[in-house]
Amino acid sequence: MTVENDIFKKYTADFEKLKEYGFVKKKDVFLFQKNFRNDEFRAEITVLKSGEVSGKVYETENNDEFLPLKIETRQGAFIGEIREEYKKILTEIRDNCFSQNYFISNQANRITNMIIKKYGDYPDFMWEKFPQYGVFKNNKSLKWYGLISNIEFSKLGGNNCSLIEIMNLKLNKDKIQKLLEQKGYYPAWHMNKKTWITITLDETLNDNEIMDLIEESYSYTIEPNKNWIIPANPKYFDLEAAFEKENEILWKQSSKIKKGDFAYIYVANPVSAILYKCEITKTDMPYNYKDKNIKIDKVIKIKLLKKYNKDFMTFEKLNKYGIKAIRGQRTCPENLCKILK
Repeated sequence: MTVENDIFKKYTADFEKLKEYGFVKKKDVFLFQKNFRNDEFRAEITVLKSGEVSGKVYETENNDEFLPLKIETRQGAFIGEIREEYKKILTEIRDNCFSQNYFISNQANRITNMIIKKYGDYPDFMWEKFPQYGVFKNNKSLKWYGLISNIEFSKLGGNNCSLIEIMNLKLNKDKIQKLLEQKGYYPAWHMNKKTWITITLDETLNDNEIMDLIEESYSYTIEPNKNWIIPANPKYFDLEAAFEKENEILWKQSSKIKKGDFAYIYVANPVSAILYKCEITKTDMPYNYKDKNIKIDKVIKIKLLKKYNKDFMTFEKLNKYGIKAIRGQRTCPENLCKILK
């Protein structure tokens, strides 16, 4: 890998910024020159329309290319200094004229942006040892449905050792067997080969085909939303006033509740009835509160969906559905949920 490829491997050129920086456009090529080290050397950087970056360093005295710069085996203090100054020039261009990508290949980045737009899930780079491996997890269930990584093509049975970006997806077992007969599909790399498959992100498959597969993989991570009954004590908090002021409020988090769940809020004596239906819109929000009655270190955000009349679902009526006490968060019986919905 060249020094230019290494520095720009996860970046996309912004051609307007290149011109502002001092690049000169000649046909479809952007050119830049800069002298360094007391004008003894000149760096010439080229950016193609495709975004590919290349460069050379010349000795200004004789205009000869300084070839030792590109030979990694050529070491020594002087060569090392020239190499580092050249890298600094490239890095400054990158930071000023390029935007960072999540992955290396164009298709991997297109697919990533499509996932973010459709599901709101960003790649999670979980491993320090493999910083280029990005996991896609359902932001509600936290279950995996995709993994993008780059490996040597030979590890998939290819005939060369060039790096290629791949994506692992979970699919129907019978479907996997049929897809393996087609180009661009391989037995899952480092995952269960019965339920996962590897696809290449090298333009062999089109984006729409890949997104259809991602949709199936994502479907296996969806957990049904749960319905909860949550008690509220009007002695400590005026819930009615809070909802009159805001449609979405913070609430103490209990275990097991997750984003997308629904909460039916039971307001205790003197109301003694379920008054509100809410949706959980955010969880695991750090919070620091403590008094003689309660300690809160995490909160959820709940959004008001519906308000019931005080006599619609009283405590006496709840008894008929097997609810004899509401001392803390509990699941809502299915037959009661049907009535509340």
